[in-house]
Amino acid sequence: QVQLVESGGGSVQAGGSLRLSCAASGYTSPMTWFRQVPGKEREGVGSIYLGITYYADSVKGRFTISRDTAKNTVHLQMNSLKPEDTATYYCAADRPFGGIFEVAAYNCWGQGTQVTVSS
Repeated sequence: QVQLVESGGGSVQAGGSLRLSCAASGYTSPMTWFRQVPGKEREGVGSIYLGITYYADSVKGRFTISRDTAKNTVHLQMNSLKPEDTATYYCAADRPFGGIFEVAAYNCWGQGTQVTVSS
């Protein structure tokens, strides 16, 4: 089973930027970012699969997902951050079936990295 390690979280003011990274122990596709706020369901943010990127409507135009295949790493560049982007961000992989943003479809998860956006 692939291992995932996220990095790059932190605190930033509204309008700022952060770049998250997720390093996988081996090749896996798709690689997808989710986020979760306490008391709410985990939601899909962005995914990259066979070179095609997918985004939640709430982040389109602000977030960009990219992949370094040689390093088995996926990045999430987050620009124009808003306080509502505050969450723990998780990287997910190993999806044998299901929708691209379907939480139950993924078998592998990273430990999560906190993103806090202040107003």
